[in-house]
Amino acid sequence: MSEREDVVLTRDVNVITVPDGNTTTLKKGEIVTIHQALGNSYTVVTEHGSMVRIANTDADALDKEHHQLHTLVTETDAEAVENNCWEVMKTVYDPEIPVNIVDLGLVYYCNVRSSETKPDLNDVHVIMTLTAPGCGMGPVIQGDVEKCIRALPGVGNVNVEVVLDPPWSREMMSEVAQLQLGLY
Repeated sequence: MSEREDVVLTRDVNVITVPDGNTTTLKKGEIVTIHQALGNSYTVVTEHGSMVRIANTDADALDKEHHQLHTLVTETDAEAVENNCWEVMKTVYDPEIPVNIVDLGLVYYCNVRSSETKPDLNDVHVIMTLTAPGCGMGPVIQGDVEKCIRALPGVGNVNVEVVLDPPWSREMMSEVAQLQLGLY
């Protein structure tokens, strides 16, 4: 979303403040400006200039429809699950940057293997990083990745590990991301 849109909240809504990751509530009737509507959330700026994230499940508070994910492959073999993992991770965005975490180069590794405890399912291990070591949104982004992978068919256990070594740098971004951000 490139155009900013002012919206009056239709109900009270729980939000996560950006960049510190704390939770608070915005009240019905407050005016917010939609800054970014990507992936599974909305980033808005309040009347007081604070940036907050509103979950896709609360889109109705903005008088918006829930974002629908495109249909993924329904097979549950390890290769199909891994492909689905990469696709759903592309729906996770840093709330301050309009590029998904895969194209930002934040996801280093995704391994899918048959579950030892649940024979019909696969266990997923993701190693990712953050754009900055002290990012307050880190646990939120990590949780988003875990939640979207856990919802996939054929997935058992999910482990999303955040590492800071090697540190993220701009060179890790895809060409598409660099072009999108005007860096290439």
